[in-house]
Amino acid sequence: MTATLEPTAATDAPVETFDSFNPANGDLVGTHAVRSKAEVDAAVARAREAAAWWGSLSFDERAEHLLTWRSVITRRIAQLADLSHRENGKPHGDAQLEIILAIDHVAWAAKNAKKVLGPSKVKSGLLMANQASTVEYKPLGVVGVIGPWNYPVFTPMGSIAYALAAGNTVVFKPSEYTPGVGQWLADTFTEVVHGRPVLQVVTGLGETGNALCTAAVDKLAFTGSGATGKKVMAACAENLTPVIIEAGGKDSLIVDEDADIAKAAEAALWGGMSNAGQTCIGTERVYVHEKVFDSFMIEILDQAKGLRAGADEGAKIGPITMPSQLKIIQSHIDDAIEKGAHVALGGSDAVGERFVQPTILTHVPETSTEITEETFGPTLAINPVSSMDEAVELTNATSYGLAGAVFSKKQGMQIARRIRSGMTSVNSVIAFAGVPTLPFGGVGQSGFGRIHGPDGLKEFTYAKAITRQKFKPVMMLTSFERTAKEDGRVAQLMTLLHGGKQTLK
Repeated sequence: MTATLEPTAATDAPVETFDSFNPANGDLVGTHAVRSKAEVDAAVARAREAAAWWGSLSFDERAEHLLTWRSVITRRIAQLADLSHRENGKPHGDAQLEIILAIDHVAWAAKNAKKVLGPSKVKSGLLMANQASTVEYKPLGVVGVIGPWNYPVFTPMGSIAYALAAGNTVVFKPSEYTPGVGQWLADTFTEVVHGRPVLQVVTGLGETGNALCTAAVDKLAFTGSGATGKKVMAACAENLTPVIIEAGGKDSLIVDEDADIAKAAEAALWGGMSNAGQTCIGTERVYVHEKVFDSFMIEILDQAKGLRAGADEGAKIGPITMPSQLKIIQSHIDDAIEKGAHVALGGSDAVGERFVQPTILTHVPETSTEITEETFGPTLAINPVSSMDEAVELTNATSYGLAGAVFSKKQGMQIARRIRSGMTSVNSVIAFAGVPTLPFGGVGQSGFGRIHGPDGLKEFTYAKAITRQKFKPVMMLTSFERTAKEDGRVAQLMTLLHGGKQTLK
């Protein structure tokens, strides 16, 4: 990615641009404008005007637009997958899988927004028995979204589709590594709404993202590194703009002694190596019960035969999208080996100029960066443990808390509940991401807030509480005409209701 200045045809004034390249071969994919703060502010202003129209539509009317968009994406899935393949580098099949999951989420958000966010009755309680109480969830207005490059369709759509379904307009700043994908999404939605700026894209580098953070948006959803997430929060704090942060992870996969070893190995291999390991909810650590450790290693190494990174059709792993990540991957592998880790596959020589070959290390010291820091590459650190208690303890010994997996026939659910993370799959890997009804997000250094599911819809709204008096109250408490006698009756009532020992029924 490079930035240049080019004159415009209308004014001959220089316009800063940047290029996106295919990380597999360096070919130019596209050239995009670096949007200035003034241009970002203008986009937000347009979104504010469009919000008056979009927000005034009924849930059913918005759903119709969103479901039409879903159909457009589905019909053009090959086109979008090819663009994602060229900008991100991932194989066509992986690009298509990501889009399929996104389509399912768009459909769920469109069809369920009314049920989740529409007016619903709640009980008023004895003191306010004369009131009819309702709660509903109103759109915030304009939502800013800063998306990542590793899943340029699925991840930002978890914010975009849900924010739109809730009645907000969206200004989306895609990663500078995958700007074309972001522009494609905005262009196709604009077709559906007949040119209205309901979903807009502002392309650019870090300065453009900062401009979106400080613009007059009502909430900002960010996906990326924890370090950048802190900068986003600081910038948003200028206007007291609330944020959703989905940062990194150091997820583990736990294998119990009664697990299906073949399936556990298959899940660990895919969870660690798919998308070249560039998955925030991917597997980076594996803790295997010592009784089945040797059989697990035989199985995973057997399954890994022939698995390789490359640009040809036979390769199932693509390139490292962000070149600077190569040094981090190299340093983590080298640090683990220097501290005594055993190389079972790949190793220090696995890191090339664009690709990293699958690397599996065992008996990795818990103090090495391969264990403590997010690697974001096709590596796995596999260690034996004496018990599931030890596996859980080591899994939780991190400041991250995003996701993970457990393979166990008898204790899967119990172990999963003990893991400090926002999401866990039992006897599968990353399954939760494909379930539209489940919230997606982490704890600790992995961020806060949720996308997907009812929680994801509510993230882009504010709760509106309304009471309506049905009949005159027996005791008028909200009046200066209230008497001492009424105060006494209220005190007696509260003593009867709450003064004694209560039991749950």
